[in-house]
Amino acid sequence: MKAQMNIRSLVNRDNNIVQLLVMTVLIFAVMTALSPDKFLRYYNFESITYIFPELGLLSIAMMIAMLTGGIDLSVVGVANLSGILAGVLFHKMAGAAGIADTGILTVLLGGVIALGTGLVAGTVNGLLITRMGITPILATLGTGQVFTGLAIVLTGGPAIVGFPTAWAFLGNGKILGLATPFVLFAAIAALIAFMLTRTALGINLMLIGTNPKAALFAGLKRERMVLYSYMLTGVLASVAGIILSGRTNAAKSDYGNSYLLQAVLIAVLGGTNPAGGRGTVLGITIAVVALMLLSSGFQILRFSNHLIDFIWGAFLLLVIVINAYKNRTR
Repeated sequence: MKAQMNIRSLVNRDNNIVQLLVMTVLIFAVMTALSPDKFLRYYNFESITYIFPELGLLSIAMMIAMLTGGIDLSVVGVANLSGILAGVLFHKMAGAAGIADTGILTVLLGGVIALGTGLVAGTVNGLLITRMGITPILATLGTGQVFTGLAIVLTGGPAIVGFPTAWAFLGNGKILGLATPFVLFAAIAALIAFMLTRTALGINLMLIGTNPKAALFAGLKRERMVLYSYMLTGVLASVAGIILSGRTNAAKSDYGNSYLLQAVLIAVLGGTNPAGGRGTVLGITIAVVALMLLSSGFQILRFSNHLIDFIWGAFLLLVIVINAYKNRTR
């Protein structure tokens, strides 16, 4: 009885979750019908658990930026720069045994550098927006180019190849039979969900996006909250960069370029209001799973990558139009 009440409460609170679940089931059914022998393979679903966490973390980061009515177009640049800086450290400190056998202390230092990169990048974004008064889309577009430029300068263009075994475990390992990236995503997603729903910071972020004037009269320090939100998006982007570099055993300035469009699409599709004030980690998670199933199906059916990019863009426009129509109707 209690479980039924919880489900009913969830449906009443966010009907978008139900729509996402229905869409996910439909995608699964269609792809299964089109190519059951390839789509239903265990390897296909296992590979998804390794790939979707990095996109999921970038999408959660995008959602957090949108909660305050902003956006962060620098997340992919931050992710790549974080992985590259860690890679540069590993190559500089590699001993005679080689990079693969780099000590755990060096790996931990690389993690600190990567996370610190995300924190500094997020702080820069937040200060440009709050102190300089620059529009979030312009500020993060500019810093994204700066971070990508720094990555190119550090690498000279080619990818940095070769990471320690312990680092690669974060992108390719298994914990209790589950993909390590999936376990990391589940833990971080649960933590962010708790933060948004059970802490003062999360509630204040929601309030600022819902009604900035009411937040001002309530005594909330909007600039500080916005700064914190971009610092958090930067750290999440750096975690995505760690997982990406660990999975591919390389880091490059242009890795994951398509992730930016997909992260925006997933955030909006997951129920995040681009104007601020509404968004859930659960919605983002379901939207990521749906799009990963769809992307996997496209690849199995041998769709062109250019056509897939066109579909993502058209899908994003369609979702925005539908949401705008719903808001106008309300």
